Amino acid sequence: MTIYHFVGIKGTGMSALAQVLYDMKCVVQGSDYDKRFFTQEALEARGIPIFPFSAQNIQKNMVVIAGNAFPDTHEEIVAARELGVPVIRYHQFLGEFLQKFTSIAVTGAHGKTSTTGLLAHVMQGAEPTSYLIGDGSGKGREGSKYFVFEACEYRRHFLAYSPDYAIMTNIDFDHPDYFVNIEDVFSAFQQMAWQVKKGIIACGDDEYLQKIQAKVPVVFYGFGEDNDFQARNVVKTPEGTSFDVFVRHTFFASFHIPRYGDHNVLNALAVIALCHYEGIDVSIIQERLKTFPGVKRRFHEKTFGSQVLIDDYAHHPTEIRATIEAARQKYPDRQIVAIFQPHTYTRTQTFLHEFAESLSLADAVYLCDIFGSAREHQGKLSIEDLRAKIEGAKLLDEEQVDVLKQHDNAVLIFMGAGDIQKFQQRYEQSVHV
Repeated sequence: MTIYHFVGIKGTGMSALAQVLYDMKCVVQGSDYDKRFFTQEALEARGIPIFPFSAQNIQKNMVVIAGNAFPDTHEEIVAARELGVPVIRYHQFLGEFLQKFTSIAVTGAHGKTSTTGLLAHVMQGAEPTSYLIGDGSGKGREGSKYFVFEACEYRRHFLAYSPDYAIMTNIDFDHPDYFVNIEDVFSAFQQMAWQVKKGIIACGDDEYLQKIQAKVPVVFYGFGEDNDFQARNVVKTPEGTSFDVFVRHTFFASFHIPRYGDHNVLNALAVIALCHYEGIDVSIIQERLKTFPGVKRRFHEKTFGSQVLIDDYAHHPTEIRATIEAARQKYPDRQIVAIFQPHTYTRTQTFLHEFAESLSLADAVYLCDIFGSAREHQGKLSIEDLRAKIEGAKLLDEEQVDVLKQHDNAVLIFMGAGDIQKFQQRYEQSVHV
Protein backbone atom coordinates (compact mmCIF):
# COMPACT_ATOMS: atom_id res chain seq x y z
CA MET A 1 0.00 0.00 0.00
CA THR A 2 1.41 3.38 -1.04
CA ILE A 3 1.67 6.09 1.61
CA TYR A 4 1.80 9.68 0.39
CA HIS A 5 4.20 11.55 2.66
CA PHE A 6 4.14 15.36 2.45
CA VAL A 7 7.33 17.23 3.33
CA GLY A 8 5.98 20.56 4.63
CA ILE A 9 2.34 19.44 4.95
CA LYS A 10 1.26 22.68 6.69
CA GLY A 11 1.90 24.78 3.57
CA THR A 12 -1.34 26.14 2.12
CA GLY A 13 -1.14 24.22 -1.17
CA MET A 14 0.35 21.12 0.45
CA SER A 15 -2.33 20.96 3.16
CA ALA A 16 -5.08 21.30 0.54
CA LEU A 17 -3.58 18.58 -1.69
CA ALA A 18 -3.19 16.22 1.29
CA GLN A 19 -6.91 16.69 2.05
CA VAL A 20 -7.85 15.96 -1.58
CA LEU A 21 -5.85 12.70 -1.64
CA TYR A 22 -7.17 11.64 1.78
CA ASP A 23 -10.77 12.22 0.65
CA MET A 24 -10.07 10.04 -2.37
CA LYS A 25 -9.17 7.14 -0.03
CA CYS A 26 -5.38 7.49 -0.27
CA VAL A 27 -3.18 6.94 2.80
CA VAL A 28 -1.71 10.34 3.68
CA GLN A 29 0.72 11.66 6.29
CA GLY A 30 3.21 14.50 6.50
CA SER A 31 5.82 16.40 8.43
CA ASP A 32 6.51 20.02 9.27
CA TYR A 33 7.79 22.47 11.88
CA ASP A 34 6.24 22.29 15.35
CA LYS A 35 4.87 25.85 15.07
CA ARG A 36 1.11 25.90 14.78
CA PHE A 37 -0.34 27.02 11.42
CA PHE A 38 -4.01 27.69 10.65
CA THR A 39 -3.78 25.13 7.81
CA GLN A 40 -3.40 22.17 10.16
CA GLU A 41 -6.94 22.32 11.56
CA ALA A 42 -8.40 20.67 8.46
CA LEU A 43 -5.66 18.01 8.53
CA GLU A 44 -6.35 17.25 12.20
CA ALA A 45 -10.09 17.09 11.56
CA ARG A 46 -9.43 14.28 9.07
CA GLY A 47 -7.00 12.53 11.39
CA ILE A 48 -4.05 12.95 9.00
CA PRO A 49 -0.83 12.31 11.00
CA ILE A 50 1.65 15.21 11.23
CA PHE A 51 5.20 14.46 12.42
CA PRO A 52 8.22 16.65 13.23
CA PHE A 53 10.81 16.63 10.43
CA SER A 54 13.02 13.54 10.63
CA ALA A 55 14.79 11.27 8.18
CA GLN A 56 13.20 8.39 10.16
CA ASN A 57 9.78 9.38 8.75
CA ILE A 58 10.72 8.04 5.31
CA GLN A 59 9.86 4.41 4.51
CA LYS A 60 10.23 2.37 1.33
CA ASN A 61 6.49 2.07 0.54
CA MET A 62 6.07 5.84 0.12
CA VAL A 63 5.72 8.49 -2.50
CA VAL A 64 7.22 11.70 -1.16
CA ILE A 65 5.54 14.97 -2.19
CA ALA A 66 7.95 17.81 -1.42
CA GLY A 67 6.85 21.36 -0.66
CA ASN A 68 8.51 23.98 -2.82
CA ALA A 69 9.88 25.85 0.22
CA PHE A 70 12.22 22.95 1.05
CA PRO A 71 15.51 22.36 -0.80
CA ASP A 72 16.80 19.03 -2.11
CA THR A 73 19.23 19.03 0.85
CA HIS A 74 16.33 18.66 3.35
CA GLU A 75 16.92 15.60 5.52
CA GLU A 76 13.71 13.83 4.48
CA ILE A 77 14.30 14.40 0.77
CA VAL A 78 17.88 13.13 1.13
CA ALA A 79 16.64 10.06 3.02
CA ALA A 80 14.01 9.35 0.34
CA ARG A 81 16.58 9.51 -2.45
CA GLU A 82 18.90 7.17 -0.52
CA LEU A 83 16.06 4.66 -0.14
CA GLY A 84 15.06 4.98 -3.80
CA VAL A 85 11.68 6.44 -2.81
CA PRO A 86 10.08 8.65 -5.52
CA VAL A 87 10.28 12.38 -4.68
CA ILE A 88 7.88 14.63 -6.59
CA ARG A 89 7.61 18.40 -6.15
CA TYR A 90 4.17 19.72 -5.24
CA HIS A 91 3.50 21.47 -8.55
CA GLN A 92 4.72 18.49 -10.60
CA PHE A 93 2.49 16.05 -8.71
CA LEU A 94 -0.49 18.38 -9.12
CA GLY A 95 0.23 18.73 -12.85
CA GLU A 96 -0.08 14.95 -13.32
CA PHE A 97 -3.01 14.55 -10.93
CA LEU A 98 -5.31 17.08 -12.63
CA GLN A 99 -5.24 15.16 -15.93
CA LYS A 100 -7.95 12.85 -14.52
CA PHE A 101 -10.58 15.60 -14.54
CA THR A 102 -11.96 18.56 -16.47
CA SER A 103 -9.46 20.89 -14.80
CA ILE A 104 -9.82 24.61 -14.22
CA ALA A 105 -6.75 26.57 -13.14
CA VAL A 106 -7.35 29.93 -11.47
CA THR A 107 -4.37 32.23 -11.72
CA GLY A 108 -3.47 35.91 -11.51
CA ALA A 109 -1.45 38.26 -9.33
CA HIS A 110 -4.48 39.00 -7.11
CA GLY A 111 -7.82 37.32 -6.43
CA LYS A 112 -6.72 33.72 -7.06
CA THR A 113 -7.82 32.28 -3.75
CA SER A 114 -11.19 34.05 -3.55
CA THR A 115 -12.03 33.20 -7.16
CA THR A 116 -10.98 29.54 -6.76
CA GLY A 117 -13.15 29.23 -3.66
CA LEU A 118 -16.11 30.91 -5.33
CA LEU A 119 -15.83 28.78 -8.50
CA ALA A 120 -15.60 25.55 -6.48
CA HIS A 121 -18.64 26.57 -4.42
CA VAL A 122 -20.74 27.38 -7.50
CA MET A 123 -19.72 24.32 -9.55
CA GLN A 124 -20.46 21.93 -6.68
CA GLY A 125 -24.08 22.99 -7.04
CA ALA A 126 -24.13 21.51 -10.54
CA GLU A 127 -21.66 18.59 -10.73
CA PRO A 128 -19.34 16.58 -8.45
CA THR A 129 -16.32 18.89 -8.04
CA SER A 130 -12.99 18.47 -6.27
CA TYR A 131 -10.96 21.53 -5.41
CA LEU A 132 -7.67 22.83 -4.07
CA ILE A 133 -7.62 26.37 -2.70
CA GLY A 134 -4.58 28.39 -1.65
CA ASP A 135 -6.03 29.11 1.79
CA GLY A 136 -5.27 25.52 2.78
CA SER A 137 -8.71 24.12 1.88
CA GLY A 138 -9.05 21.02 -0.24
CA LYS A 139 -11.77 18.48 -1.00
CA GLY A 140 -11.61 15.33 -3.07
CA ARG A 141 -14.83 13.76 -4.31
CA GLU A 142 -14.63 10.36 -5.93
CA GLY A 143 -16.19 10.45 -9.37
CA SER A 144 -15.59 14.19 -9.71
CA LYS A 145 -16.15 15.70 -13.13
CA TYR A 146 -14.34 18.96 -12.34
CA PHE A 147 -11.13 19.79 -10.52
CA VAL A 148 -10.84 23.48 -9.60
CA PHE A 149 -7.43 24.56 -8.37
CA GLU A 150 -5.34 27.61 -7.60
CA ALA A 151 -2.28 27.98 -9.86
CA CYS A 152 0.54 30.16 -8.55
CA GLU A 153 2.84 32.08 -10.88
CA TYR A 154 5.71 32.30 -8.36
CA ARG A 155 8.90 30.78 -9.84
CA ARG A 156 6.72 29.88 -12.84
CA HIS A 157 5.39 26.86 -10.94
CA PHE A 158 2.11 27.02 -12.87
CA LEU A 159 3.96 25.95 -16.02
CA ALA A 160 3.77 22.40 -14.60
CA TYR A 161 0.05 22.48 -15.45
CA SER A 162 -1.80 21.93 -18.75
CA PRO A 163 -5.38 22.59 -17.62
CA ASP A 164 -8.54 22.39 -19.72
CA TYR A 165 -9.48 25.92 -18.70
CA ALA A 166 -7.69 28.84 -17.08
CA ILE A 167 -9.23 31.85 -15.39
CA MET A 168 -6.75 34.74 -15.41
CA THR A 169 -7.77 37.50 -13.01
CA ASN A 170 -5.00 40.06 -13.65
CA ILE A 171 -1.29 40.52 -14.28
CA ASP A 172 0.62 42.70 -11.85
CA PHE A 173 4.23 42.98 -10.72
CA ASP A 174 4.66 40.96 -7.55
CA HIS A 175 7.31 38.56 -6.18
CA PRO A 176 10.16 40.99 -6.97
CA ASP A 177 12.58 38.48 -5.42
CA TYR A 178 11.98 36.33 -8.51
CA PHE A 179 10.41 38.31 -11.36
CA VAL A 180 12.51 41.09 -12.90
CA ASN A 181 9.65 43.38 -13.97
CA ILE A 182 6.07 43.35 -15.27
CA GLU A 183 7.22 42.11 -18.70
CA ASP A 184 8.81 39.09 -17.03
CA VAL A 185 5.52 38.37 -15.24
CA PHE A 186 3.61 38.72 -18.52
CA SER A 187 5.93 36.27 -20.28
CA ALA A 188 5.15 33.66 -17.61
CA PHE A 189 1.40 34.11 -18.07
CA GLN A 190 1.78 34.02 -21.84
CA GLN A 191 3.66 30.74 -21.60
CA MET A 192 0.90 29.38 -19.33
CA ALA A 193 -1.75 30.48 -21.85
CA TRP A 194 -0.19 28.35 -24.61
CA GLN A 195 -0.66 25.27 -22.40
CA VAL A 196 -4.44 25.64 -21.88
CA LYS A 197 -6.46 23.02 -23.77
CA LYS A 198 -10.07 24.30 -24.04
CA GLY A 199 -10.50 27.98 -23.19
CA ILE A 200 -9.25 30.98 -21.22
CA ILE A 201 -11.48 33.30 -19.21
CA ALA A 202 -9.50 36.54 -18.78
CA CYS A 203 -10.22 39.96 -17.28
CA GLY A 204 -10.46 42.28 -20.28
CA ASP A 205 -10.10 45.36 -18.08
CA ASP A 206 -6.47 44.35 -17.50
CA GLU A 207 -4.19 45.90 -20.12
CA TYR A 208 -1.74 43.01 -20.04
CA LEU A 209 -4.35 40.26 -20.29
CA GLN A 210 -5.73 41.97 -23.41
CA LYS A 211 -2.46 40.99 -25.11
CA ILE A 212 -2.63 37.30 -24.18
CA GLN A 213 -2.48 34.93 -27.14
CA ALA A 214 -3.63 31.33 -27.11
CA LYS A 215 -4.48 28.31 -29.26
CA VAL A 216 -7.94 28.23 -27.65
CA PRO A 217 -10.78 30.78 -27.37
CA VAL A 218 -10.11 33.67 -24.98
CA VAL A 219 -13.29 35.02 -23.37
CA PHE A 220 -12.98 38.43 -21.73
CA TYR A 221 -14.94 39.71 -18.72
CA GLY A 222 -15.02 43.05 -16.93
CA PHE A 223 -16.69 46.44 -16.64
CA GLY A 224 -15.55 47.75 -20.03
CA GLU A 225 -17.90 47.60 -23.04
CA ASP A 226 -15.50 45.59 -25.16
CA ASN A 227 -15.75 42.54 -22.87
CA ASP A 228 -17.67 39.40 -23.85
CA PHE A 229 -19.13 39.29 -20.33
CA GLN A 230 -19.84 42.76 -18.96
CA ALA A 231 -21.14 43.87 -15.56
CA ARG A 232 -23.57 46.78 -15.79
CA ASN A 233 -25.90 48.61 -13.40
CA VAL A 234 -23.74 47.82 -10.38
CA VAL A 235 -25.48 48.71 -7.09
CA LYS A 236 -23.35 48.75 -3.92
CA THR A 237 -24.93 48.67 -0.46
CA PRO A 238 -23.79 47.67 3.04
CA GLU A 239 -25.58 44.34 2.37
CA GLY A 240 -23.56 43.49 -0.72
CA THR A 241 -23.41 44.15 -4.45
CA SER A 242 -25.95 43.59 -7.25
CA PHE A 243 -25.26 43.79 -10.98
CA ASP A 244 -26.55 42.79 -14.40
CA VAL A 245 -24.50 40.66 -16.77
CA PHE A 246 -24.56 41.25 -20.51
CA VAL A 247 -23.09 38.63 -22.82
CA ARG A 248 -21.81 40.31 -25.98
CA HIS A 249 -24.18 43.27 -25.35
CA THR A 250 -27.25 41.06 -24.75
CA PHE A 251 -28.77 40.91 -21.29
CA PHE A 252 -28.09 37.54 -19.66
CA ALA A 253 -29.17 37.69 -15.99
CA SER A 254 -29.04 39.66 -12.73
CA PHE A 255 -26.88 38.57 -9.80
CA HIS A 256 -26.33 39.49 -6.16
CA ILE A 257 -23.24 38.74 -4.08
CA PRO A 258 -22.91 39.31 -0.30
CA ARG A 259 -19.47 40.80 -1.04
CA TYR A 260 -17.92 44.24 -1.31
CA GLY A 261 -15.68 46.09 -3.77
CA ASP A 262 -15.22 45.97 -7.55
CA HIS A 263 -12.72 43.12 -7.27
CA ASN A 264 -15.45 40.81 -5.97
CA VAL A 265 -17.73 41.72 -8.89
CA LEU A 266 -14.88 40.78 -11.24
CA ASN A 267 -14.29 37.48 -9.42
CA ALA A 268 -17.98 36.66 -9.74
CA LEU A 269 -17.96 37.59 -13.44
CA ALA A 270 -15.09 35.18 -14.08
CA VAL A 271 -17.07 32.39 -12.42
CA ILE A 272 -20.25 33.28 -14.32
CA ALA A 273 -18.37 33.24 -17.65
CA LEU A 274 -16.76 29.86 -16.98
CA CYS A 275 -20.06 28.31 -15.85
CA HIS A 276 -21.86 29.76 -18.88
CA TYR A 277 -19.17 28.23 -21.12
CA GLU A 278 -19.73 24.84 -19.46
CA GLY A 279 -23.52 25.09 -19.76
CA ILE A 280 -24.34 25.31 -16.05
CA ASP A 281 -27.89 26.47 -15.35
CA VAL A 282 -28.12 30.18 -14.54
CA SER A 283 -30.40 29.63 -11.53
CA ILE A 284 -27.73 27.44 -9.91
CA ILE A 285 -25.12 30.17 -10.50
CA GLN A 286 -27.40 32.84 -9.00
CA GLU A 287 -28.21 30.80 -5.88
CA ARG A 288 -24.67 29.61 -5.22
CA LEU A 289 -23.20 33.12 -5.58
CA LYS A 290 -25.51 34.24 -2.75
CA THR A 291 -24.40 31.48 -0.36
CA PHE A 292 -20.62 31.59 -0.77
CA PRO A 293 -19.14 31.74 2.75
CA GLY A 294 -15.79 33.16 1.63
CA VAL A 295 -12.29 31.73 2.07
CA LYS A 296 -9.85 31.86 4.95
CA ARG A 297 -7.93 35.09 5.59
CA ARG A 298 -9.89 37.04 2.97
CA PHE A 299 -12.00 39.78 4.61
CA HIS A 300 -12.72 37.47 7.54
CA GLU A 301 -14.83 39.47 9.99
CA LYS A 302 -15.69 39.19 13.65
CA THR A 303 -17.47 41.54 16.04
CA PHE A 304 -15.37 42.52 19.06
CA GLY A 305 -17.27 44.77 21.43
CA SER A 306 -18.03 47.98 19.54
CA GLN A 307 -15.38 47.17 16.93
CA VAL A 308 -15.27 44.97 13.84
CA LEU A 309 -12.01 43.06 13.35
CA ILE A 310 -11.11 41.95 9.82
CA ASP A 311 -8.34 39.45 9.06
CA ASP A 312 -7.09 39.75 5.49
CA TYR A 313 -4.19 38.33 3.47
CA ALA A 314 -3.64 41.62 1.57
CA HIS A 315 0.14 42.00 1.13
CA HIS A 316 0.42 44.00 -2.12
CA PRO A 317 -0.64 47.66 -2.59
CA THR A 318 -3.40 46.68 -5.06
CA GLU A 319 -4.88 44.25 -2.52
CA ILE A 320 -4.66 46.73 0.37
CA ARG A 321 -6.54 49.32 -1.68
CA ALA A 322 -9.26 46.79 -2.59
CA THR A 323 -9.67 45.65 1.03
CA ILE A 324 -9.97 49.17 2.42
CA GLU A 325 -12.48 50.13 -0.30
CA ALA A 326 -14.55 47.00 0.47
CA ALA A 327 -14.58 47.92 4.17
CA ARG A 328 -15.78 51.43 3.29
CA GLN A 329 -18.66 49.98 1.24
CA LYS A 330 -19.84 47.72 4.07
CA TYR A 331 -19.15 50.19 6.90
CA PRO A 332 -19.60 53.67 5.37
CA ASP A 333 -20.08 55.42 8.72
CA ARG A 334 -17.18 53.90 10.66
CA GLN A 335 -13.53 54.78 11.06
CA ILE A 336 -11.27 52.39 9.09
CA VAL A 337 -8.01 51.46 10.86
CA ALA A 338 -5.29 49.60 8.94
CA ILE A 339 -2.85 47.40 10.88
CA PHE A 340 -0.31 46.20 8.32
CA GLN A 341 2.66 43.87 8.45
CA PRO A 342 4.78 44.04 5.25
CA HIS A 343 5.79 40.64 3.85
CA THR A 344 9.38 40.29 2.57
CA TYR A 345 12.00 43.02 2.32
CA THR A 346 12.19 42.92 -1.48
CA ARG A 347 8.44 43.52 -1.85
CA THR A 348 8.51 46.34 0.72
CA GLN A 349 11.49 47.98 -1.00
CA THR A 350 10.04 47.63 -4.50
CA PHE A 351 6.60 49.02 -3.63
CA LEU A 352 7.46 51.40 -0.78
CA HIS A 353 5.73 54.41 -2.36
CA GLU A 354 2.69 52.35 -3.50
CA PHE A 355 2.28 50.83 -0.02
CA ALA A 356 2.23 54.33 1.48
CA GLU A 357 -0.39 55.50 -1.03
CA SER A 358 -2.75 52.56 -0.52
CA LEU A 359 -2.47 52.53 3.28
CA SER A 360 -3.16 56.28 3.37
CA LEU A 361 -6.74 55.47 2.26
CA ALA A 362 -7.39 54.33 5.85
CA ASP A 363 -8.30 56.80 8.61
CA ALA A 364 -5.50 55.53 10.86
CA VAL A 365 -2.47 53.34 10.15
CA TYR A 366 -0.40 51.08 12.40
CA LEU A 367 2.66 49.28 11.05
CA CYS A 368 4.21 46.06 12.37
CA ASP A 369 7.80 45.05 11.70
CA ILE A 370 8.61 43.59 8.28
CA PHE A 371 8.05 39.83 8.15
CA GLY A 372 10.95 38.13 6.40
CA SER A 373 10.43 34.77 4.73
CA ALA A 374 12.15 31.44 4.30
CA ARG A 375 13.89 33.10 1.35
CA GLU A 376 15.15 36.30 3.00
CA HIS A 377 15.57 37.23 6.65
CA GLN A 378 16.81 40.80 6.37
CA GLY A 379 17.04 43.69 3.95
CA LYS A 380 18.38 47.19 3.42
CA LEU A 381 15.33 49.00 4.75
CA SER A 382 13.27 48.93 7.94
CA ILE A 383 9.63 49.54 8.79
CA GLU A 384 10.65 53.12 9.67
CA ASP A 385 11.16 53.81 5.93
CA LEU A 386 7.50 53.06 5.30
CA ARG A 387 6.24 54.86 8.41
CA ALA A 388 8.00 58.06 7.32
CA LYS A 389 5.95 58.09 4.10
CA ILE A 390 2.52 57.83 5.77
CA GLU A 391 1.23 60.83 7.66
CA GLY A 392 0.33 59.96 11.25
CA ALA A 393 1.32 56.28 10.95
CA LYS A 394 2.43 54.62 14.18
CA LEU A 395 4.59 51.57 14.83
CA LEU A 396 2.95 48.69 16.67
CA ASP A 397 4.54 45.86 18.58
CA GLU A 398 2.86 42.90 20.28
CA GLU A 399 3.27 44.37 23.76
CA GLN A 400 1.35 47.55 22.91
CA VAL A 401 -1.63 46.25 20.93
CA ASP A 402 -4.11 47.56 23.52
CA VAL A 403 -3.63 51.07 22.03
CA LEU A 404 -6.09 49.91 19.37
CA LYS A 405 -8.99 49.97 21.83
CA GLN A 406 -9.02 53.78 21.61
CA HIS A 407 -10.66 53.38 18.17
CA ASP A 408 -14.18 52.97 19.48
CA ASN A 409 -16.80 51.71 16.99
CA ALA A 410 -14.08 51.38 14.32
CA VAL A 411 -13.24 48.70 11.74
CA LEU A 412 -9.76 47.29 12.41
CA ILE A 413 -8.21 45.55 9.40
CA PHE A 414 -5.25 43.29 10.21
CA MET A 415 -3.46 42.83 6.88
CA GLY A 416 -0.45 40.82 5.74
CA ALA A 417 0.88 37.46 4.51
CA GLY A 418 3.20 36.82 7.47
CA ASP A 419 2.02 36.21 11.03
CA ILE A 420 -0.14 39.33 11.42
CA GLN A 421 -2.78 37.10 13.08
CA LYS A 422 -0.68 37.00 16.25
CA PHE A 423 -1.23 40.77 16.65
CA GLN A 424 -4.99 40.30 16.37
CA GLN A 425 -4.92 37.37 18.79
CA ARG A 426 -2.81 39.34 21.28
CA TYR A 427 -5.23 42.27 20.99
CA GLU A 428 -8.24 40.05 21.62
CA GLN A 429 -6.52 38.53 24.67
CA SER A 430 -5.40 41.90 26.07
CA VAL A 431 -8.80 43.56 25.89
CA HIS A 432 -11.73 41.97 27.69
CA VAL A 433 -14.94 42.95 25.97
